[in-house]
Amino acid sequence: MNQLYVSTSQDGWRNLAVDEYFLDNIAPEDAMLYFYVNANAVIIGRSQNPWAECNLARMESDGVQLVRRITGGGAVYHDCGNLNFSFIMGEQRYDLQKQMNLILNAVRAMGIPCDFSGRNDLLADGRKFSGNAFCARGCARQHHGTLLLNADLNRLQDYLNVDPRKLHSKGTKSVRSRVCNLSEFVSGIDNARMLEHLRGAYREIYGDFDELQTADLDEAAIAPYYEKQKSEAWRLGETPRFDIEIENRFEWGNVQLLLNLYQGAIESLQVYTDANDAGLADAIRKSLCGVAFGSEPMAAALRAMNSPQVDMLADYISGLRL
Repeated sequence: MNQLYVSTSQDGWRNLAVDEYFLDNIAPEDAMLYFYVNANAVIIGRSQNPWAECNLARMESDGVQLVRRITGGGAVYHDCGNLNFSFIMGEQRYDLQKQMNLILNAVRAMGIPCDFSGRNDLLADGRKFSGNAFCARGCARQHHGTLLLNADLNRLQDYLNVDPRKLHSKGTKSVRSRVCNLSEFVSGIDNARMLEHLRGAYREIYGDFDELQTADLDEAAIAPYYEKQKSEAWRLGETPRFDIEIENRFEWGNVQLLLNLYQGAIESLQVYTDANDAGLADAIRKSLCGVAFGSEPMAAALRAMNSPQVDMLADYISGLRL
């Protein structure tokens, strides 16, 4: 069965709660395409440190919502000029190339040349108009992303503490220069017009679909997801307290390790990263917890994970000669 739902809410906590609810309730043979708009929010990746990534005081002063998604990746700002999409599929139906083509076909239908490139980005004229992130849970798969239509791109810099190493590694001078609105290419693009083309692309690629209404949703089942999303425990966690900080940027993302030491070993640690792998931070944390503090034992524990990405972190730590 193919389904489509367009949220009637602009509350980021509500919209991400529904996103996770769909993920946990999709049947293996079904496909859901979900669209939503967050009015005024900063969305951070599952494993990011909001205290380091965001200007929380400025956000609170300006009434900007902090929302944490269940997928990996970096922090972004959402307003009403940013249409968000989410593919929720049973593993039998999940096909990333097919899903990306649906978005590209809808954008190209408006006369805008675009392609897929980089770290899961969609580009027009070499600039990003869509970033994407992913989650696997049991037999369900999720692929969600953004579509910049008429977003206020200047506000990206108001609320994000952008790592200058990230910008340097991409050869650019600011966040603003890396992204673009689709309205720069075709005037008059808004959410309704974009949704019309997306519905058409969905029908062309997947066939007929049922369009759900808000009244069709199980509000009692969604409620726990909403409570999780708005809770400080999920969004903020505890203010990190640590003895040693190790941080570096790799080609696949930034990693920050906050280590608490006891009797020469790593008693506990926090791991933050904007890597697209939502489970990477937890895997690194488990591999290092209890290990003797020092370059060689830490690097050996990381290399035991047999991950090319983590091997780069191991090489970096080995070179620190701790």
